[in-house]
Amino acid sequence: MIESLHIENYALIRESDIAFGGGFMAITGETGAGKSIMLGALGLVLGQRADSAALYDPAKKCIVEARFDIRNLGMKALFAEHDLDYDDTLILRREILPSAKSRAFVNDTPVTLPVLKEVATRLIDIHSQHETLTLGESGFQTELLDSFCGGAAARDNYTQAYNEYSTLKRELETLMAADAQGKRDLDYNRFHFDELQKVALTDGEQEELENESELLEHTEVIKQTLSSITQSCASDDNSAVTALLAAKSQLSKVVGFHPDLEELFNRLDSSIIELRDIMGSIETIDNDLVYSTERHDYVNERLDTIYRLQKKHNVSTIAELLQIEQRLDEAIQAADNMDERIKAAMEAVDKAYGKLQQVADKLTANRRKSASMVEKQILPTLASLGMKEARLEVRIEAAKEYGPTGGDLVSFLFSANKGSEPREIGKVASGGELSRLMLAIKSLISQATLLPTIIFDEIDTGVSGDIAVQVGAILREMATHMQVVAITHLPQIAATADAQLKVYKQVGQSPEGAIKAERTESHIRPLTEEERVHEVAVMLSSEPPTDAALQTARELMKIEK
Repeated sequence: MIESLHIENYALIRESDIAFGGGFMAITGETGAGKSIMLGALGLVLGQRADSAALYDPAKKCIVEARFDIRNLGMKALFAEHDLDYDDTLILRREILPSAKSRAFVNDTPVTLPVLKEVATRLIDIHSQHETLTLGESGFQTELLDSFCGGAAARDNYTQAYNEYSTLKRELETLMAADAQGKRDLDYNRFHFDELQKVALTDGEQEELENESELLEHTEVIKQTLSSITQSCASDDNSAVTALLAAKSQLSKVVGFHPDLEELFNRLDSSIIELRDIMGSIETIDNDLVYSTERHDYVNERLDTIYRLQKKHNVSTIAELLQIEQRLDEAIQAADNMDERIKAAMEAVDKAYGKLQQVADKLTANRRKSASMVEKQILPTLASLGMKEARLEVRIEAAKEYGPTGGDLVSFLFSANKGSEPREIGKVASGGELSRLMLAIKSLISQATLLPTIIFDEIDTGVSGDIAVQVGAILREMATHMQVVAITHLPQIAATADAQLKVYKQVGQSPEGAIKAERTESHIRPLTEEERVHEVAVMLSSEPPTDAALQTARELMKIEK
């Protein structure tokens, strides 16, 4: 159960500490005093959306911290799953920074908002006025039904099976779409693949062909040039080799007369050897260089084919063409193998659908059992709330297909008066009837739920007099096995509670630097027994209360206690 709530710098609250006890606690105060602010702050530590506009002082951070006793809630496994330190006293904290960023903590360990929400869902059920208005919605009715008789486990099993089936079905649909597209593209892919495969390209081939084409294009010029070099360097008496040999012969006659001439003689001899070697290489190249018109035509045709394919596929290299060829081959192979993949996927979908049917049938059976019990058990509670002739019929019909919540269409049909046929709740129930009906349903569900705390935000809307007394009695009965907190305007309900908190407004000093010197603040404090008598009397009459109101307040509190 929740033990305390600390609120700092939130909305109209500068700072407040609220202590909660077990049993039934009422929270009262004038309209607009700030009761909903407390719920908003509590919602922050339960993982609801944060807004920096709600800061009391925009320059400071907001802190909301709640303490819970979780000794008997079996939450150790959840804490271990998220690597959190477990303690019988759980502390949830939320901080909202002026920059609008927020931080969440579980026992002083930073956590993500989803983890905070997962922990919080095991702690409190907050019933708001909005929830009463959604009572007429089929989805909400389904959730209420699943909450009864421990149906949540069956719902979780269904959700898991439905998600598995949906995933496999989407994969099958993707395969079938790919198959259809593949069949449309198959002829196109085969044509281009065959064309590329027939050409039999090899990586690096383009550069070799381009070099060879350049060589063949200039073969005649090269041979003429080489012939001219041979002629001038080695072919007649005036050639370079002849001149070097004559120079060597003359130098040999005087090489012994000067120390440097021997080195020059050797260098000249090396030059003659190098020149003869060069001429030999030129002769070899000249002999090997043979122009072939057929080869030239083949090289150019091959290059034209390569260039055409590159332009066709919008690439610039053979390597890219080879990659395209590989992708086309893979697409063709995938299209050829798609039938087997689709067959396997269809078998998986059929198997998942069979499992889905089984868990859906169990979920439906649970719901039908719960529906029968709800219809039977809710009538005495409705009668005690002044609706003795009321009828509630829970109708469960088969949906056209399985959905996220099962294969059922759940609808609550209601009639408040004898002789009237039950109809959809949203069309026949008034605001007061909706509140009483929701309270009756919640009182039943609370006996089956594992949540330790329930908070009602003005569950008494549209009720008064003796009915209000009965509402208080029901809340008090619920408090025998869970913690109940009720925000109420009715003295009959406040008098029934074990303890009472009062929310009130007071003018206080504005934060430093604010434009105005004073501003309204909300406060909340526990009431003593005598203060409770006074508060209930004020709720019965006015401020200051009359003696008659004070006496009535004492009688109400005495009767209910």
